[in-house]
Amino acid sequence: MLELAGLIILGILAQWVAWKLKTPAILPLILIGLLFGPFSTLISEDGAKWIEPIWNGQHGLFPGESLYYFVSLSIAIILFEGGLTLRKSEVGVIGHVIVKLISVGAAVTFFGAGFAAHFIYGFSWQISFLFSSLIIVTGPTVISPILRNIPLKKDISSILKWEGILIDPIGALIAVLVFEFIRVEGGQDFTQTALLEFAKILVSGSLFGFAFANALAFLIKRNIIPHYLLNVFTLAAVLGVFVLADIFAHESGLLAVVIMGMVMGNKNLPNIKELLYFKESLSVLLVSILFILLAANIEIEELLLIYNWKALLLFGIVVLLIRPLGVVLSSLGSDLKINEIAFISWVGPRGIVAAGIASLFGLKLVQEGVEGAEYITPLVFMIVLFSVLLNAATARLFAQLVGVFIKNSEGILIIGASTISRLIAKYLQDNERHVVLVDNNADNIKKSRAMGLEAIVGSVYSDDLMDNVELNDVGYLMAITGNSDINRTAINKFQKQFGEKGTYRVISSDEMNDPEKNPPEGLFSPTDDFIKLSDVARRYPSIHEEPLNSREHYDGLVEISKTDPDIIPLFVKTSTGDLIIIPSQSADVEIEEGYHFVYLGKKIQKEDNKQDHKDLVEEVED
Repeated sequence: MLELAGLIILGILAQWVAWKLKTPAILPLILIGLLFGPFSTLISEDGAKWIEPIWNGQHGLFPGESLYYFVSLSIAIILFEGGLTLRKSEVGVIGHVIVKLISVGAAVTFFGAGFAAHFIYGFSWQISFLFSSLIIVTGPTVISPILRNIPLKKDISSILKWEGILIDPIGALIAVLVFEFIRVEGGQDFTQTALLEFAKILVSGSLFGFAFANALAFLIKRNIIPHYLLNVFTLAAVLGVFVLADIFAHESGLLAVVIMGMVMGNKNLPNIKELLYFKESLSVLLVSILFILLAANIEIEELLLIYNWKALLLFGIVVLLIRPLGVVLSSLGSDLKINEIAFISWVGPRGIVAAGIASLFGLKLVQEGVEGAEYITPLVFMIVLFSVLLNAATARLFAQLVGVFIKNSEGILIIGASTISRLIAKYLQDNERHVVLVDNNADNIKKSRAMGLEAIVGSVYSDDLMDNVELNDVGYLMAITGNSDINRTAINKFQKQFGEKGTYRVISSDEMNDPEKNPPEGLFSPTDDFIKLSDVARRYPSIHEEPLNSREHYDGLVEISKTDPDIIPLFVKTSTGDLIIIPSQSADVEIEEGYHFVYLGKKIQKEDNKQDHKDLVEEVED
């Protein structure tokens, strides 16, 4: 009981430390596992581990085959949660790069790392390719924390996130095939049936995942499942599809749960965000337990096996040669620039799937007396630990060196997805600005996505709103809701992150038409609150651009908007196409020749425009 409780306590403590240090949790988790596992034997009185997952086959926390079953089911839940976060809208023009990374890139890693392991360590070809199949996978549980702290272009983040989730079941399937090849001692018969078995796994996993996802989505939409059972019912469904798929085709369960998550994540289900929160919390708990368990299960003798220059040489070849080669070949014919390819090549940390399957396969092959199998677990753990440590420590600096680091984040986060927000977001997106709408109203989110806008069901009160990788290039906030408390909360929460010149909100009805109450973060106009904005957007759903020829011309148009309730200023568009948000204190905006006045509402008449400009000039001359 003490060991089990200690696992959970230490795991959550490691997660908290990782959050404070802004580093992937895998680092403190593995270190704790090693400390309380193999390293504890050096200081314990009887030479036993403080945490012993399994010893002598039938003793420990998870005796017999129970560790294998626990790891398998836990990885299934983690991959399902990852699948829920994948959105079709993220793919766009980068879809073919992702496909190549999980096919061409995987093949390069498989053969490249296999040859490297064979010639460096002298392993048999079977053991060498088992090692290489295990490090094909990158890890969503370690990539996401790294990307959250680096402002990057959305395409780069999406490529790495999709690769990390989709490559896991593929790498696992290849590892299973190699593992079975070793156990049956290979042969022509196995080689001839391997491709058929692989196809069977793909078909079974895809069919089960797709069928279960649609069936569960149907039950949720029809409210057949009570709300209080939704999360645990979904958990049972995930475990069910994993086991059933695995029965029909051995090791197809991982693919089934990823596809199930992807399908459900793109169905706009009413409670999908709540479900994601539950699965995310469960995944955090399982990852915390798994990494400590698996690291603790390593023996000190196994660590000594890789305490040499060969391990560092193998790691260097995998990271500095094989990964870049796979990314370069996968990027041929794409629109990715050289610096973007370089960054993707640098970021390839391995995660829970590599560590979990390596522990299971290594243990089984050692028990069966396969030569060289004792190297599998420590070598894979070395790749996992060193790759995460390298990327966590250098990814931000490397992004700056190669020029993919966004110094001035131009993305815009809009709180609220009502009609006026969608209209403004569409204009911004058409002008090549990355825009993300956030609303807790699922219907508004659905309408936004139907317009081709990126939208997230969420709340400004949520602590993990900015943990979304999709928001890592956001530099501006516009709170446009009918609730003044929500708007003020958004400003208070994100002003430190985006700065005073990066956070704006619509003014409240109390602040409207009162110069003394006009806030510095006021948005667009001192005379228009959310109700007036929405009313104009309903009657005149158009955004216009008016060429500017002077500062006085701009001031004149602002004055027109103050007297005409059907005209609302939004932005100033520069001669280079950049957009400047007009604050309610509109005098703060700098105007140069070639700029445009962007506004919502009815079209400004040329006569009024000229007359107002003439009156201003005369006033200045007097």
